[in-house]
Amino acid sequence: MEPLFMKPVFQEKIWGGNRLHTVFGFDLPSDKIGEDWAISAHPHGVSVVENGAFAGQKLDDLWQNHKELFGNPVEPVFPLLIKILDAEDELSVQVHPDDEYGMKHEGELGKTECWYIIDAEPGAEIIYGHHAQTREELAQMIQDERWDDLLTRVPVQKGDFYYVPSGTIHAIGKGIMILETQQSSDTTYRVYDYGRKDASGNTRELHIQQSIDVTTVPARKPELNVTEVKEGNSSIITYLKTDFFNVYEWQVKGELHLRAHAPYTLMTVIDGFGQLSVNGKTYEMPLGTSCIIPNGIAEWVIKGDCSIIASEPGVKE
Repeated sequence: MEPLFMKPVFQEKIWGGNRLHTVFGFDLPSDKIGEDWAISAHPHGVSVVENGAFAGQKLDDLWQNHKELFGNPVEPVFPLLIKILDAEDELSVQVHPDDEYGMKHEGELGKTECWYIIDAEPGAEIIYGHHAQTREELAQMIQDERWDDLLTRVPVQKGDFYYVPSGTIHAIGKGIMILETQQSSDTTYRVYDYGRKDASGNTRELHIQQSIDVTTVPARKPELNVTEVKEGNSSIITYLKTDFFNVYEWQVKGELHLRAHAPYTLMTVIDGFGQLSVNGKTYEMPLGTSCIIPNGIAEWVIKGDCSIIASEPGVKE
């Protein structure tokens, strides 16, 4: 058994740029790339395995036909999606549904997500929550376009972490790069898009009624219980343990020994360079590398000087 390294899937966006090339070294198809879908089985951008016995196979096919790689899961679709986002401009103000609403109205999972801030320009902000106290007030403030009164703006810096449950009004601001761990969903309801027009001169669609339907009112700010465990000069930071996913940062200074705590583990190198050792075999892990540790690999070692965001499926009670 060996790790499954994934080929990136790039998504062009109106707000995208070229820092996935200048920072991560990816060969981009345009200079308006907003997202690297690093690990994905979503039909809008499916990852392909780059190495080993499964080279050339798509992640969604592996999920259906080689369930043993993932601990024989019962879920019909691979539940997680890992992205690196480059916001050269503001993203739309948006909100995502929960699973019940998403399945009923869109035929797919809802979208709870979380963000690790890889980099942020001085003065960069995110929108994270709102000030409406009732759904009626929310609807009225949206109708009146009272965005400064409605939206909560939060300054961010490199290394910050935010949990964004479904129902949270949010937006990533200009000059921010993030690693996003999310449910495997591409359902986004736009509340506001700054009146922008696409390359064809059209304004993008808004989803006002759906946004009002799914937004959590009043807004709730999740409390994080971040913990850190040291191993020599290296450390494991636990950011989240939820029904949807568990998320960690592995800070490697020298080496870090790790064990599986779930049927499979996802990882992406967000800083530096590392080497992954599994069953006596070593794999290079340069900046931007993403892979899955499949079921059957109980332990592994990472050496080098790097930071990795890792995740695993949550356990629903």
